[in-house]
Amino acid sequence: MAEKETGRVEAFSDGVFAIAITLLILEIKVPKLSHDSDPAALAAELLGLWPSYLAFLLSFFAILIMWINHHGLFSMVRRVNPGFLYANGFLLLLISFVPFPTSVLAEYLDGKALNAAAAFYCGTFIFISIGYSLIWQCMVKGDLLKPEVSAAHVRKIARAYRLGMAVYVLSTLVAFTNGYLGLGMNLSLWLLWSVLGYRPTAESRT
Repeated sequence: MAEKETGRVEAFSDGVFAIAITLLILEIKVPKLSHDSDPAALAAELLGLWPSYLAFLLSFFAILIMWINHHGLFSMVRRVNPGFLYANGFLLLLISFVPFPTSVLAEYLDGKALNAAAAFYCGTFIFISIGYSLIWQCMVKGDLLKPEVSAAHVRKIARAYRLGMAVYVLSTLVAFTNGYLGLGMNLSLWLLWSVLGYRPTAESRT
């Protein structure tokens, strides 16, 4: 019964991730030119959409990595409770919001408002980090973890979440004065989340 419950929650969550990642492409608008326009004009318009392409790629991979980490959490949970469901719902709310700051970033990436757009984008990930931390706290304090998950592994995940939150906050503050640097700091966490590893290793079980 517990596996069925967690499976239903994960399947629903996967659907939200899939919709969010699909909506990103809708922010890239087809250039509006007359049908007898010069091919060079269309090529120039398509090249001019580079901020949209870049913002799309950044958020696509960000959501992909978040989905992989979400799947990692579910590989460690043996059952769910109401607190876990609400925390997961809060996270899904934030995931579904990601296309909006992506659109803002694409619109102002090459303009004077870059810093504000980058700070808004980076700031979104502060709340996403809070969402993941809430789920993790529900899993640990609610006794939802599988028996094979050791205390050492719990500490490893907790340290990674604290580090991630610190970098997200710092990247947001930096983005107010240097948008590109703030974005770079934000994206540097891809490496952490990509190699974090939720399944306990032999070392983490000791």
